[in-house]
Amino acid sequence: MIVRTINPTTEEVISEYQIMSHDKINETVKKSKAAFESWKTDIKRRAAYLYDFATELRRRKSDLAKIATIEMGKAIKESLSEVEKCAWAMEFYADNGGIFLNDEVVNTDARKSIIAFQPLGVIGSIMPWNFPYWQALRFAAPSLIAGNTIVLKPASATMGCGIEIENTFRNIGLPDGVFQTIIGDSGIAEILIDSDVNAVTFTGSVSVGAKVAQRATSQWKKCVLELGGSDPFIVCDDADVEKASNGAVKGRFINCGQSCIASKRFLVVKKVANEFIEKFVQKAEKLVVGDPLSETTDMGPLFSKSGLDHINDMVEDATKNGAELLTGGQPIKNKGYFYKPTVLSKITPNMSLAQEECFGPVAPVTIVDDEKQALRIANNSQYGLGASIWTEDLGKAEKLSRLVESGIVTVNNVVVSDPRVPFGGIKKSGFGRELSRYGMMEFVNIKSIRFYDQLIHYHYVE
Repeated sequence: MIVRTINPTTEEVISEYQIMSHDKINETVKKSKAAFESWKTDIKRRAAYLYDFATELRRRKSDLAKIATIEMGKAIKESLSEVEKCAWAMEFYADNGGIFLNDEVVNTDARKSIIAFQPLGVIGSIMPWNFPYWQALRFAAPSLIAGNTIVLKPASATMGCGIEIENTFRNIGLPDGVFQTIIGDSGIAEILIDSDVNAVTFTGSVSVGAKVAQRATSQWKKCVLELGGSDPFIVCDDADVEKASNGAVKGRFINCGQSCIASKRFLVVKKVANEFIEKFVQKAEKLVVGDPLSETTDMGPLFSKSGLDHINDMVEDATKNGAELLTGGQPIKNKGYFYKPTVLSKITPNMSLAQEECFGPVAPVTIVDDEKQALRIANNSQYGLGASIWTEDLGKAEKLSRLVESGIVTVNNVVVSDPRVPFGGIKKSGFGRELSRYGMMEFVNIKSIRFYDQLIHYHYVE
């Protein structure tokens, strides 16, 4: 059996890959298990490899970016930035991993008490197509520096990117088995979970995430899930509308709207609604949509025909139910899965755009009476990943940021992931955290150790 990658710009087949057998996947995990025994022993050695990997990423940046753009359609300038961000994350954990993993000393009734942080072993990584380098490596960087080894199952649509990550590690002489990529469709994810991995991380849809969690935890394997989002973008009555409208374009249309932390529900207080909508529409219409390999392109195609059709269906559902189409609203009639940057208003709760995650270049705008109404609508969602709040009143921002139900809040900027701060959500957006020290702690054994001089006789409870 084979898995095929398709260029979403030309609709042509890029490559075909032979799907790995069950036995081959188990052999891969076994090799990773063997490599773990040596890899976990020397953090300075691990840091050196991460530094070398960052250097190699930058050396190969142009080639790696082109592969991502051809496979999933993002604008080349975004692919270049993605590779650069991966290099930064590697350096961040090489710089700070030793500090994060230092033993903690605790005062107890024992002579000496410490908390140690030890790697779990082999981590199975099941990753999506929309940020094929960043999402794989933002997990890999903290896990590798902690002493774990990794088996990556990339999305079948971006198999080339997953293979190139392993090739880049091989170029720097990373010990055999520390980082490996397995090849196949979604079916091999189950084989990976069932193999001898010690834990699982998954980024993807809510429905698949639920199955991953059930399968992993039924085998007593730790898992972290980073799932969907329908992030609110709240524009308060005192917001800087020029800045907010710039942020709206960036937050909604980056990666053709195909990001879990993209701004997806625009809640605008009526006092500034007309001005905001006018600026938002004008700026959306100026985006250059076309060949993603061109440096002048702002937005390429959606990654698949099914994704294009689903976005078109959501817009048609909204307009049939009373939404007002302000710009865009239809596919671009040429080869490739292109869709016009779209802005709609008069959104009501019965529309799929108001309830489901919209994974494409479509911005639904809802005009609200005040910030209280905006907050109610923002929290009335099955998702809780990110949120952005636009206001010149930092006291108001402080209050709203604590009341909005999400794992991440950004004031006067769009939501982005950053190695220095934890990333993750609540509700159906998943559980656990990536990035920062907190992300590293997800895949270590937090071990408490106490040294006594003599047996304590007065402990009467467990």
